[in-house]
Amino acid sequence: MTAPRTTAIALRPAPRAGRGGSVGLAVTGGILAIALVLAAFGPMLAPNALVQDILFGVTPPGTPGHPLGTDELGRDVLALLIAGSGSALAGPVVIALGSMLLGIIFGTITGYVQGWLDFTIGRVTDLLLALPVVVVAIVVAGVFGSGYWVTVAMLIVLFAPSDIRLVRSAVIEQSARPYIESARMLHLGPFRIMFRHILPNVSPIIITNALVNFAIAIVALSSLSFLGVGVSPGSADWGRQLDDGRALLVSNPAASIAPALAIVVVACAANLLGDAIAARAERKGTAE
Repeated sequence: MTAPRTTAIALRPAPRAGRGGSVGLAVTGGILAIALVLAAFGPMLAPNALVQDILFGVTPPGTPGHPLGTDELGRDVLALLIAGSGSALAGPVVIALGSMLLGIIFGTITGYVQGWLDFTIGRVTDLLLALPVVVVAIVVAGVFGSGYWVTVAMLIVLFAPSDIRLVRSAVIEQSARPYIESARMLHLGPFRIMFRHILPNVSPIIITNALVNFAIAIVALSSLSFLGVGVSPGSADWGRQLDDGRALLVSNPAASIAPALAIVVVACAANLLGDAIAARAERKGTAE
């Protein structure tokens, strides 16, 4: 009687993330870093962006001294693009951070405590989520004025409900896990459990959502500037450049194409960076 044959199965380790993921993370992070540096130092890099020379007029891209040409007021398009990065990106950063902070505070508390507080805040967030952003922005501009920071504050309020819902769902999921039950058995306080134990475990989701909000806020704020809500006429801003450059599509298309590309590239980089962070966090959680 012969012994039964056995087949040896080689167990291979799970495939690691390829270099492509790291390269993509570095590229998107680099694009965002460059954009934020331009936003911080744009006015110093292009101090004469708003200087007008009507006699010079519109010139096409490639004009000596003006790589992207000039607009109808004789202003350098590249200088406007650099100077306009400040208002185009500062507002979205504040919107993303402000809505993230509100989401952390209200989402963590409602997700952990629940009860009547969860019900009340839930109904308020449902109401805010139902409001159309553009219509609300126009109404707010008519009542309080179309100031830039008024628009930013309004967008924080409109962005916060989605953050609150997301954080609430993540906190509810974490609250049912054994380590939270152990923390309760040790009689730890609710605020310590919420903000020292649960919050660090949901932070990758929060960071990813903040980057997505940053990308959406760039488009939303630029769209409102294009419609004349937010920055004042004549300011250096990507959305305002889009509006000003509509009449120059034949004589100097770069006047509108350049800010449009800047908005798309930065928004896509923020989205891709958020996706990469979420994927890395998911792989880490699976490995653990």
